Amino acid sequence: MDFSLSVEEREIRDWVRTFVQKELVPLEPEVLRRERAHQPGLTADELTELQAKARESGFWGVQTPEEYGGMGLSAVMTALLEAELGRTFVPFYFGGAADNILFHANEEQRQRYLLPTIEGTRKSCFAITEPGAGSDAKAIRTTARKDGSEWVINGEKTFITGGNEADFTMVFAVTDAEKGANGGVTCFLVDRDRGWRSEYIDTMGEWGPASLIFEDVRVPDSQVLGEVGQGFALAMQWIGRGRYLLPARAIGSCERLLGMAIEHANTRETFGAPIADRQAIQWMIADSGVEIEALRWLVLHAAWQVDQGVDSRHAQSIAKLYGGQKANEIVDRVLQIHGGMGYTRELPVERWYRELRLLRIYEGTDEIQRRTIARNLLKGHVKIGGALG
Repeated sequence: MDFSLSVEEREIRDWVRTFVQKELVPLEPEVLRRERAHQPGLTADELTELQAKARESGFWGVQTPEEYGGMGLSAVMTALLEAELGRTFVPFYFGGAADNILFHANEEQRQRYLLPTIEGTRKSCFAITEPGAGSDAKAIRTTARKDGSEWVINGEKTFITGGNEADFTMVFAVTDAEKGANGGVTCFLVDRDRGWRSEYIDTMGEWGPASLIFEDVRVPDSQVLGEVGQGFALAMQWIGRGRYLLPARAIGSCERLLGMAIEHANTRETFGAPIADRQAIQWMIADSGVEIEALRWLVLHAAWQVDQGVDSRHAQSIAKLYGGQKANEIVDRVLQIHGGMGYTRELPVERWYRELRLLRIYEGTDEIQRRTIARNLLKGHVKIGGALG
């Protein structure tokens, strides 16, 4: 096994690391000030300007296929880039991306939705989660009733990322209740001007999701993405597209936090000596360092399976579960090492504390990951020490 990066991979990683340090980290004080005043950390114009700077160096559509103007990077390389972006809490992401299921669009839909989304002139959101049916994707209650050549959509979606900013959504609705999830759910492309509305959900972090409300929203047959009744398969393709990327970003956050803890431990003195001399502090530092390295290899292993075309769901669940738990433990230790100052808003530790807590819930709770891992082992879908397959 060769764990080294190629020259090109190192250059790509190092460019992103430099971009984060030069362009994003200096924005942190202003981002914190705005967020504490309940304002967006970055304005739409600021995000667009930063994305344009990255695009000048070729960083556009990191995972978008090259034929669509993207970089078409591997899963492993994308995970490495996410880790670099995780070194800051500035809410930046590279432009030029589109949800993977949008590539199932027909030619007309590609021109209206896919290509403008990649170019950045349109914004989408993925709407499947509903009130009372968070992790149970099959428990969809939103309906789409056929009325002549149109579908009439009624229902509510919740905790939708990007729902407040999107001008169209990929919404999943029951079109045949008797067939259930497999055969009875359809995905629709629905423009905001068709009549759906969004409502901001205030959270303890800076996520800012939305509720989407559909009341007799009418769309023609041409707005079906894929095939009628095959929406749940599309949803599962979206959900399984890159769960490893969430703990990947946490790697960078934890590395930055651990660096802050080490610096503080070496400079803060109590009873005539730096607290770095205290065994209790040393163990916190050691445990955090070990866990970051373990998380790195769990994430990269899951990403490697994706690149090899192996069913990586088991490995991704392991990385997601471990990453969520350990990231929360690490940020808690870092806050503890900083003492009372860590609990104040003068330092950004509390900002990460709130943000990383979401990792144990977002895109599959810890409990759902445990359920998946246990089921695979108990039913023999995966052998102990083996890959899913």
